[in-house]
Order: sequence, then structure tokens, then C-alpha cells
Amino acid sequence: MSARPIRTVLGVLQTLILASVVSFVVLRAVPGDPARLIAGSLATEDTLTAIRSQLGLDQPLISQYFKYVGDFVTLNWGYSYSNGAQVTEVMANRLPATMELALWAFIFAVIGALVLATLSSYRKGIFAGVSKILSLIGLGTPQFWVALVLILVFSSGLGILPGASGRLTSFLQPPPKITGLYSIDALLSGQFVVFSDAMAHLLLPALCLAIIPASFLVRLITANQNDVAKAAFVTVVRSKGVTRWQTHRRHVLHNALLPAISSAGMILATMITGSVLVEQVFNWPGIGQVLVQGIQRQDFAVVQAFVLLSAVLYVVTNSIADGVMSLVDPRLRVGGGR
Repeated sequence: MSARPIRTVLGVLQTLILASVVSFVVLRAVPGDPARLIAGSLATEDTLTAIRSQLGLDQPLISQYFKYVGDFVTLNWGYSYSNGAQVTEVMANRLPATMELALWAFIFAVIGALVLATLSSYRKGIFAGVSKILSLIGLGTPQFWVALVLILVFSSGLGILPGASGRLTSFLQPPPKITGLYSIDALLSGQFVVFSDAMAHLLLPALCLAIIPASFLVRLITANQNDVAKAAFVTVVRSKGVTRWQTHRRHVLHNALLPAISSAGMILATMITGSVLVEQVFNWPGIGQVLVQGIQRQDFAVVQAFVLLSAVLYVVTNSIADGVMSLVDPRLRVGGGR
């Protein structure tokens, strides 16, 4: 029997347990009283005691932890006092906006990195230099600064794209809900005006969110292509009369993308859960804004649910990436059965 599935399950459990423990401990180490924040500065001690009892904060820490984990598994994520609604409802309403932003940022990052890395590896010369400079700038520039520059140039300066104005122009109605992603739903329902407006609002935040992952992928894919191009089998293929471009496209690029696939899951999960700064700057109504409010107001239910949800997303996306890798690379299937 293959040991690979067992190792995968153990890794998943380890990740989720570690994430739950860290979020639980860190939140309770933060100074302040959640009950006081909920009830206000004029609340009586009896009122505060009742709120602590309702939140379970009067229980031993070990009991609070197991209740937290049990409630998350059963989707009973508690009540968010900072939003005035159940946490599951808050997440369900906000997650599609974050998913849409992350999806388009991921598409922009992958396409941009693939084109730039291929030009850098195949053409070399000035393309290699430009690729290296752009990737270094992308990796070393803070996201919030890039976001502010994009807004100043393309929104405030040139006036060709919306700035920090959410997902749609105020006078437009959202499309019928199918997936919760405005751009996809508008396209599926044939509302092309709404689609173009949604894409215009998406462009700047998605590009901002894509810069760091794209810079990482450019360096990774370029290095992989350069390594594969030096392999002996490439020389054999060229000796058979295959053109340099056909060899690069069919053999070098294909093999160079395999390691990048394993990074794709981590990148997508990072975009979904790490878009807090971008959402704040662009006033994007996603889970990032909910997280910031939850931290500021010590809304344990929101922050704990976000951390564990993030861990689950990391696990799911990486498992999918591993599955894709096993499909496209037979060596992993053979290795997994040893």
C-alpha cells in the first residue's frame, strides 16, 4: 500500500491543528476585554459577566479550545458582534468578492509570468535583463505602495479606471447570483455592460495582488527553463532536426512548468487569504475588511474562523496541485507506490 496518502493526511491534520492552536493562543494573548468592547465603557460588571459567559470566556482555556475546533467543524462559527450577524453568513457574503479578486489576480500572474519567463529564457539578451529587473522590483515593492501608485496614476491622474470604489459603479445593479463572482455571473447572464464595469473595477486591485506572485513565478519558470534547456534530451531532440522554437515549446517549457504547478496551489491560497492590504486600499468588500474589523474589535469568532478557513484553503489548493502534478508527471505516481 502506498504511504503517500497517509503522509498527506497526516500533513493536513498537522497544518490544521497548528493553525487552530496559534490563532487561539495569539487572540487570547492580545490585551483588552472582548466583553468590554461589545458592551461599551459604561457597562456594569454584571453585564460583562453575562457576555463573557455567553462567549464562553469564563470556561477553562482547554475547554474553549476544543469548543472552538468542534464548532468550526460543524460550521457553527459563532456570532460576529462587529458585523451584527452569524460568522458563516458574513463569510458567505464576503468570500465571493475575495475569490473573484484572487482568481483574476492568479490568471494575470500566471499569464504574465509565463510570457515574460519564456521570452527571457528563449530570447535571452535584453529580455533576460528586463525580466530580472522587473521581478526584483516586484518582489521588493510593498503592495500597499503599488496600490496607491496605481490609483494615483490610472484613476486620479488619467481617469481611465475606477479607484477605491468597490466591485461595481453605484448606479449598476449586481448580476443575478450564480457563482457570486460579478464578472462571471454578468457574462453568464449576458449583461455585458455589467461585465465590463466589473472588469474595470477588478483590473487595478487584481494587478496589484498579482505583482508579487508573478515576480516569483518569473524567476522560478525562467530558472527551470534554463536548466531544462541544458539537458541531454534537448540536444537529442535538436539533433533530429526539430527547430529550436518547437523544441523549446514542446519539451523545455513543458518540463519547466512541472515545478511551478506545485507552487500554484500555495500562490492561489495566498492570494485568497493574503489580500487584506489590497482590499483595504481599494475598498474591496471581501473577507480582508472583515478580518481587519475583527482584529480591531477583538471579535474572536471572526478572526478564529478566518484563520482556520485560511488553513483549510491552503490544504485544499495544495492537495489539488499535488493531484495535478501526479497526473502530468508519471514519476510521482511511480514514486508514490514505492
